[in-house]
Amino acid sequence: MRWPFIALVAAGVLLAGAAPAAPPEYPVSFIRVAELKGLLDRGTKADIIDVRHWDAYVDSHIRGARSMPLRTVPDRAVEISKTTLVVFY
Repeated sequence: MRWPFIALVAAGVLLAGAAPAAPPEYPVSFIRVAELKGLLDRGTKADIIDVRHWDAYVDSHIRGARSMPLRTVPDRAVEISKTTLVVFY
């Protein structure tokens, strides 16, 4: 039972010491899962991008989402839609 606690504490220490992210160049909005589902159910086109590691993507991703690990986003930015809703998770 100690390992999960130690891992949680270590993750917290790493995250607390991380530098804050720079503000985005474009306005950013946050959307709840239920809101996204409602939009998709009504036919809204969306570019859904899973920024987690490949194993997490394979294990459980939103249907229709594509994998683009966070570290690769700057290099692959040209692949991201500029005309539809874009959702990163």
